[in-house]
Amino acid sequence: MKAVTWHGTADVRVEEVPDPFVQEPTDAVIRVTTTNICGSDLHLYDPLSPFMGKGDVLGHEAMGQVVEVGSQAGDLKVGDRVSIPFQISCGHCWMCQRQLYTQCETTQVRDQGMGAALFGFSKLYGEVPGGQAEYLRVPQAQFTHVKLPEGPPDDRFAYLSDILPTAWQGVEYAAVPEGGTLVVLGLGPIGDFACRIAEHKGFRVIGVDLVTERLMRARLRGIEVVDLREHESGLGDAIRDMTDGRGPDSVLDAVGMEAHGSPLAGFVQKAAGLLPKALSAPVMKEAGVDRLSALYSAIDIVRRGGTISVSGVYAGAADPMPLSVMFDKQVQLRMGQANIKKWVPEIMPLLGDDDPLGVDSFATHRLPLSEAPDAYAKFQQKADGYVKVQLKPEL
Repeated sequence: MKAVTWHGTADVRVEEVPDPFVQEPTDAVIRVTTTNICGSDLHLYDPLSPFMGKGDVLGHEAMGQVVEVGSQAGDLKVGDRVSIPFQISCGHCWMCQRQLYTQCETTQVRDQGMGAALFGFSKLYGEVPGGQAEYLRVPQAQFTHVKLPEGPPDDRFAYLSDILPTAWQGVEYAAVPEGGTLVVLGLGPIGDFACRIAEHKGFRVIGVDLVTERLMRARLRGIEVVDLREHESGLGDAIRDMTDGRGPDSVLDAVGMEAHGSPLAGFVQKAAGLLPKALSAPVMKEAGVDRLSALYSAIDIVRRGGTISVSGVYAGAADPMPLSVMFDKQVQLRMGQANIKKWVPEIMPLLGDDDPLGVDSFATHRLPLSEAPDAYAKFQQKADGYVKVQLKPEL
C-alpha cells in the first residue's frame, strides 16, 4: 500500500510499504477514506525528529471502513464506518474506567515513561504505524474506534479522531464561568474549533494569531480577533483593555512548543536536532527546549483567580515556569492530550445537518495522498492559506 513516511527533518515521502494485517485477536484493519495532517505532525516534521525512525508511517487522524477484524474485536464487523481516535486504549483498565484514555495502562509506553500509545507519533509513543496511508491496523480495536452512520460525507466526521475532541476538552478544561470570556491563543485547527465551540456554549471569545488567513476565518465566524503583529510588545495590555482592565476569565493555549517569538528556544530546538540521535533525544526530553512565549502570554493575560487550559504540545522537561507569578495570581492550570471518547457523546449531536460548528467546510485543502510532501511543507510555512489539510487515499 501507499503511505506517508518519515525520512529525516522536513523530509516526508509517499512510498510503498507492506499492507497491515490482523496480528492480535483485538486488532482490526480499516481502509482509510480520509486522513488529516495535524499540527502535531509538524512537530515530528522538525523539532521532535530525534525520536523518529526512517520509514515510520505518519498520521493520527484517520477514518474509513473496516475490512478485517480479529476474533476479539468486540462488536466491530467488516463494512462498519469508523473514526479512529489517535490514542490506543483498551477501555477496561483502571485509567480507562475513569475516562483517562490517554493514560491507558494496557498500552502505556513504559520504556519511554509515556502514556497510552499513539498512532504515527514516534518512538516516544510506541512507534505504531499511522493513518496517513491506504490502510491502517488498529490495535485494541474493541474500544479504539467510534462507529459512524452511513450517508453523510467524510467531512462531517473527519475531525473526531483528534482536533474536535481536543478543542472540546480544551474549552472544558478552561472552566469559563457563565457569561465569561475566553481568550484563545493560536487559531490553527484546534484553536479555530475551540473558538467555535466556546461561542456555541455562549461565552465571549477573543482569538489571537498572526496569520492573516486564520484571523479572517475566525472573524468571518463572528469571533473577536487580535492580530499579534500589532501587539507583540503589549498583548497583555491589549487584552486587558478589552476585558475591563482585569483580563479574561480563562485562556486556552492552542500553540504549544513552537510558539512565535522564542528565538533562543528555536535555536536550541534546531541545534538539538543536529546532534546524533543518541544525544539529541535525551536533550529534547530533559532540557528546556520549548518555545514558551504562548504559555507566558497566557499567564500574563489571564485574570487573577482565572484558569489556563493547555492544548498545545510541549516536550521539554526543564522549561522554566514563572511559578511565583502563577502562585500570586492564584492561577489554575489544566492540560493534557484529549481523552477522545469521553467527549464524543457530547459532540455527535452537533454533527447533524445544521452543522453549527462548520465542520463540512472546515478543511482548506483536500488533496490526494500523493501530494502529502508538498502539503506538509506548505502547512509548516503557513503558505497558500493552508490551515487544515485532508488527504484522500482514493483521489
